[in-house]
Amino acid sequence: MLVLKFGGTSIGTPQRMKEVAQIVHDGRQKIVVLSATSGTTNKLVSIAQSFYHEKDPAFGQEKIDRLERDCLAFVEELFEKPEFLAEGKRVIDESLTILRSFQHQTFNIVQEKIILAQGELMSTQWFDLYCRQQGISSSLLPALEFMRIQSGHPDELYIKGKLNQILKDSANFPLFITQGYICRNESGQIDNLRRGGSDYSAALIGAAIQAEEIQIWTDIDGVHNNDPRFVDNTRSIEQLSFSEAAELAYFGAKILHPFSVIPAQKSNIPVRLLNTMNPSAKGTTINSQEIASNNVVKAIAAKDGIIAIKIKSSRMLLAYGFLKKIFEIFEKYQTPIDMITTSEVAVSLTIDNDTYLDIIAEELKQIATVVEVDKNQTIVCMVGRFRKTDVGAVEVLEPLKDLPIRMISLGGSEYNISILIDTEYKQTVLQRLHDHVYA
Repeated sequence: MLVLKFGGTSIGTPQRMKEVAQIVHDGRQKIVVLSATSGTTNKLVSIAQSFYHEKDPAFGQEKIDRLERDCLAFVEELFEKPEFLAEGKRVIDESLTILRSFQHQTFNIVQEKIILAQGELMSTQWFDLYCRQQGISSSLLPALEFMRIQSGHPDELYIKGKLNQILKDSANFPLFITQGYICRNESGQIDNLRRGGSDYSAALIGAAIQAEEIQIWTDIDGVHNNDPRFVDNTRSIEQLSFSEAAELAYFGAKILHPFSVIPAQKSNIPVRLLNTMNPSAKGTTINSQEIASNNVVKAIAAKDGIIAIKIKSSRMLLAYGFLKKIFEIFEKYQTPIDMITTSEVAVSLTIDNDTYLDIIAEELKQIATVVEVDKNQTIVCMVGRFRKTDVGAVEVLEPLKDLPIRMISLGGSEYNISILIDTEYKQTVLQRLHDHVYA
């Protein structure tokens, strides 16, 4: 069995949803994982924020009405037969009735997650209805019946047991349709895998059923060797190892959710990244093979929104336990560290979450003489093979010799050299590295 995930842009218009139905209708049994249609989750977030913050008794009524108009226009173009159009409208009414029920209540995070789930619940029901309108045999597989997290992490044993039992009871269907992103938590409440979590859903489903292959369909021909939004003459990469893909996903390659590689890697299931707008393109295959490239660097990615923190203290000199104190502060506020470098009396590190930045900085000042914080930083990551036995790995940085580099990370991974720069230099750095490596 195959697992195919289609993101919001892939089903963002009625025409694109119709094209996805053609892609999946090829006679092979598969599970199709869908996101909400593009823009819907943002609208739902905005509605939830209105419920949190607006003082007007109507709360987000205008936003709900606008969403209703958009949804009605979508289904009126999608469905040709009156009975299926009526069902599509019923799906809208069901979801928006839930949204409106929260208007005059004290709003909380539990209700917010119920609101955010409505995008996937609507898109999957519309797609299932469209398939049946076209005579394609399909079955809706509600993710809320098998996808569960415990303490914020997927309960993989539960997912595997529950999902396989459901599939066993419905084995005759060639096409199963389910929601990405949404799940339940250990209390049975509706929850989610956070933004971009549909990729993660697909990978967890693929691992649970030991799928032949997991396919992630987006609007680009696989992973490119650099960011085509900023760099000329990029090309798609035919193959990446799981380790290489994980590095790229974390450090900025938006085509893949950072967590989605892990379940596939553990189960050794290949992942293919394909383009809904160009189904015949090869895309990128991610698997366990370590295939050498003609270039030392296979791909370059950049991650914005980075904050650099420099911590100086003479107490570090010949002392032990100082780094432990620093790490404990970041652990206390559940703020991960991306990069870190040290000297005799200073530590420089980066984070990408400023939620607790002010509190963290104040606590660091209690153990350090100087704490410097700089925002608007970017990590540029070069992924390839940089083994300790290789010579000249840092030669890839030669074209940047006249630019200010804030930090360099080499040796923490055999697959990655990362540098920290001011974001204003991002495009220059990406283009220069590209021209140097792939000339």
